[in-house]
Amino acid sequence: MPPPMATSRRQFLTLLGISAAAVSCGTATGGNSAKSQTKTLRYQGWAGNVILPELAQDLGYLEDVKLKWVGNTISGPQDIQSAATGQIDFGGAFNGAVVKLAANNAPIKAVISYYGSDKHAYNGFYVLKDSPIRSARDLIGKKVGMNTLGAHSEAMLDIYLQRGGLSRAEIDKVEALVVPPVNTEQSLRQKQIEVGVLGNILREKALATGGIRPLFTDYELLGAFSAGTYVMTERFLTQNPDTARTFVTGVARAIEWARTTPHEEVIARMTDIVKKRGRNEDTKPLTYWKSFGVAETAGRITGKELRLWIDWLAERGDIAQGRVKASDLYTNEFNAYRKGRESSASAPPSATPNGS
Repeated sequence: MPPPMATSRRQFLTLLGISAAAVSCGTATGGNSAKSQTKTLRYQGWAGNVILPELAQDLGYLEDVKLKWVGNTISGPQDIQSAATGQIDFGGAFNGAVVKLAANNAPIKAVISYYGSDKHAYNGFYVLKDSPIRSARDLIGKKVGMNTLGAHSEAMLDIYLQRGGLSRAEIDKVEALVVPPVNTEQSLRQKQIEVGVLGNILREKALATGGIRPLFTDYELLGAFSAGTYVMTERFLTQNPDTARTFVTGVARAIEWARTTPHEEVIARMTDIVKKRGRNEDTKPLTYWKSFGVAETAGRITGKELRLWIDWLAERGDIAQGRVKASDLYTNEFNAYRKGRESSASAPPSATPNGS
C-alpha cells in the first residue's frame, strides 16, 4: 500500500493519460475457441475488503474461471488503467474515471456495475463533531482527504460545492488530498485534514467510535445510484468471450446473493474469505459491512450511470463536448444472469456465523 502522503489535485491528471500504444501491447494474442481462452483473470484487491469477484469465486459462481491476485490498490483510476494496459484483466472504478479513460482512446468496455450508493452503502464527508464547518462555503481553504483524485469522491465534492453556490475560482481553493482509506479516520481526528471521506466499513467503524458528524453524503446528493463499473479491454472480450461471460454473470449472481442473503451470513462469508487468503488482514471492520449499493438488478448497466459523468466532465472542461457517447462505453452482452440462480450456492461450514 502506498504511504499516506498527500497528493495535489493536479497530479491525478497524469493517472489517466494513457496512450493507445500502451494499451495495444497489453494482452496476448490468440483465438477465441473455448480451448484457447484464458481461464485465469489477474486482478487487484483492496486490503481488508472482499470485492464482488472474490465473493463470486468463493460461492462457486465463476465455475472454471480462476482469479489471480497480483496486489492491492486504493485507486479506481489506477485499477482501470492497469486493466487497459493489460497488467490485469479487469479493473473497477468510479464511472467518471471510466469515461475519462475512454476519452483518452483506451479501448475498454464497462461490463457490470459493482458498487453504488444507497441508504446503507454510501460515502460521507465527515468533520469532527465540534468543527465550525457547516456549509460548502466553509470548505474554502480547507483540506479534504479522499482515497484518490479524479474519481468518485472528488466528483461528489465538486457537485456539493457547485450546489453550494461556489464559483470555479472558489472551488479551486478547496484542497483535495489523497489519504489512504485506512488512514483517513486517524488523519481527521489528528486534524491533519478538516474533512475525511469515509465509506461503508470504515465509515461505520468511525461512527461507532464517535466524535464525528457528516457534512454531507453522496446518497443525499444524488439518491440511490450505481457509481462504478468493472471494465475489460475490447481485445480481451473479443478473444475471451466465454470467460468474460462466466466472469460477468458470476459477479451478477454474487450481487444478487448478497442482496437476498441474511446480512450476518454475508458478513460471515466475507470474513471466511479474508481469513482463508492469509494476508494478515484485520477482519473486524467487515462486521460493519451493510451493502454493495448496486442499484440495478444483477449490476446491469443502463447508460444513465455514464451519461451523468460525461456531462460533468464536459462541464469541467476535462473532456470535449461530444468526445464520447455513453452507448459506446458499455455492454450487457456478457451478463447472462437469470433470477433464482444465485440461490444455488452452498456455504462451507466455516462460513456460518458461529464458524461451526
